[in-house]
Amino acid sequence: MTTPITWLRGAAAAATMASVALTGAAAQEKPSGEPIKVGVLHSLSGTMAISETTLKDVMEMLIEEQNAKGGLLGRPLEAVVVDPASDWPLFAEKMRDHVSAQEVSAVFCCWTSVSRKSILPVAEELNTVVFYPVQYEGEESSRNIFYTGAAPNQQAIPAVDYLMEEGVERWVLEGTDYVYPRTTNKILEQYLKDKGVAAEDIKVNYTPFGFSDWQTEVSSIKEFGATGKKTAVVSTVNGDANVPFYKELANQGIEATDIPVVAFSVGEEELAGIDTGPLVGHLAACNYFQSVDTPENAEFIEKWKAYIGDDSRVTNDPMEAHYIGFNMWVKAVEKAGTTDADAVIAALPGVEVPNLTGGTARMLPNHHITKPVLIGEINEEGQFDVVEETDLVEGDAWSDFLPDSKMLKADWTDPINCGNYNTETESCGSEQAAAK
Repeated sequence: MTTPITWLRGAAAAATMASVALTGAAAQEKPSGEPIKVGVLHSLSGTMAISETTLKDVMEMLIEEQNAKGGLLGRPLEAVVVDPASDWPLFAEKMRDHVSAQEVSAVFCCWTSVSRKSILPVAEELNTVVFYPVQYEGEESSRNIFYTGAAPNQQAIPAVDYLMEEGVERWVLEGTDYVYPRTTNKILEQYLKDKGVAAEDIKVNYTPFGFSDWQTEVSSIKEFGATGKKTAVVSTVNGDANVPFYKELANQGIEATDIPVVAFSVGEEELAGIDTGPLVGHLAACNYFQSVDTPENAEFIEKWKAYIGDDSRVTNDPMEAHYIGFNMWVKAVEKAGTTDADAVIAALPGVEVPNLTGGTARMLPNHHITKPVLIGEINEEGQFDVVEETDLVEGDAWSDFLPDSKMLKADWTDPINCGNYNTETESCGSEQAAAK
């Protein structure tokens, strides 16, 4: 359904809500005692800094707000911020220091799947609670990780369905060369073939992190789309490579009316560094946009701009995922009465908190959450006009479209308590062996 959304209409309601929130916060007893340490592990330098720096900033804002409300369990929260510098092995080293030396109670971390997979064995070995806020490829389940970003059935599959409804017949799957794009495109390629798309109508291509020389690649996309069949690009390009990619699309005159691009890792933050005029009409599939018109979102934006002291700073989808994940962690700790990892992990499934799009996020037994899917068109202001919105979708850890995983499900609650339960054999395999 078509849903044009702007956040401005909620500003008045947000101001009222903010005033009430501040009054309530002032009435809270000041937290005291030993701080509860919260790990913040995001790249502040290197190729992923363009995306991850904002996630560090929003975590510090959320922790400050919680302290203004009285902290957690009567104690103050303390952010322990580390920069892994877009160096994937360094994520594991910093994760170990976070837990072993810094003694953090939970870690909010990562953007790329390769960084998440780097910290995963450390999180399991040291039994740490981890919140991962970015869309990912699925095909993984860990007792210690809570996936608050989108699974493929909450982003990639709905995006392809939307483009099919728009008449797209030919597909370019363009990605950065690492696990998330490769696994997502494996799922999408099979899904497209199941839908009757011929192999010759699917083009798959990968480029390295930080890739900048897009002229040849974009020319190839243009040639692939010149057959008379409506063509679209499904982009899993990540990090600062997006800036020259979109600039080259504009240089070669590829407009959304010719070959639309739908991106999974491009939001308001990435568009802030691009002249968006030539990109109007290109798409992103997310679970949140800054342009969403709800009182909750208007209040969040107002608080964010006041905290950061810069009206030009935008919000984006992974920020909302951290907002949801942090509030879920707070609620689970309060429910458990402790920050002990086992108690918090047991308390999280079933926890519900408001999202910023006007609904409720619920933590599922598979450690994914409920999310709406939004398809947005880039406008001239570098924001997104929502053209499609779904009801809440439950995240699925294992794809229904791959032969090796369609029979698997994750359920970390009793009596199953397994990350890759085989529904055909009714048995649990090795979680780490199953995390491809």
